[in-house]
Amino acid sequence: MTGESESDEALLARAANVDGDGTAFGRLFRAHAGAVHSYCFHRLGSWGEAEDATSVVFLEAWRRRSDAVVVSGSLRSWLLGVATNVMRNQRRAARRYDAALYRLPPTRAEPDHADDVVSRLDDERRMRAVLAELAVLDRGMREAVVLVAMEGLTYAEAAVALGIPVGTVRSRLARARDRLKKVRTAADPWDLPAEVAGPAGELPARLPGRGRARDV
Repeated sequence: MTGESESDEALLARAANVDGDGTAFGRLFRAHAGAVHSYCFHRLGSWGEAEDATSVVFLEAWRRRSDAVVVSGSLRSWLLGVATNVMRNQRRAARRYDAALYRLPPTRAEPDHADDVVSRLDDERRMRAVLAELAVLDRGMREAVVLVAMEGLTYAEAAVALGIPVGTVRSRLARARDRLKKVRTAADPWDLPAEVAGPAGELPARLPGRGRARDV
């Protein structure tokens, strides 16, 4: 099967073969770039930095494509795991791949209209406020919160993304919830999914940038 409905697993098999099917990988890029970009924004608080990180993520994903894992028919969890590692080592990774950016599939040029610029700046302002509050958490807890609460991964998918047991994901989220309850501000009520937050939420009901990640 080579049509547009071809599964992630089939596309990955083509991309990961000895010859490395760039067309198949390009389709994986187009299918998941928005999700990776959104995740990078929710971690970095800057659309521009998120776009740069997304480029590095897919370069790293191409390099490691033979190690990729499809979960529940999707490559998303594994890609967000690659993104997590890229952002942990962002400066080193950016230097390593800066010269190779041209290898990515071509991007579509989009004009930046004034309304879009204002919206993006507002998203960045609000996202940085969220990140400032999440700064009380250690890195492991922050990663679990962003993957589950912001990106909508299941505990099992987050475990794959982070390379840790499901029980550890649950433990990190529980500790994050307890920590955030102690420091949350009354000015900006938070609303995590019930299975993460418990009776009182800790993350914004509408996350900046959710559902509006730009093409990258």
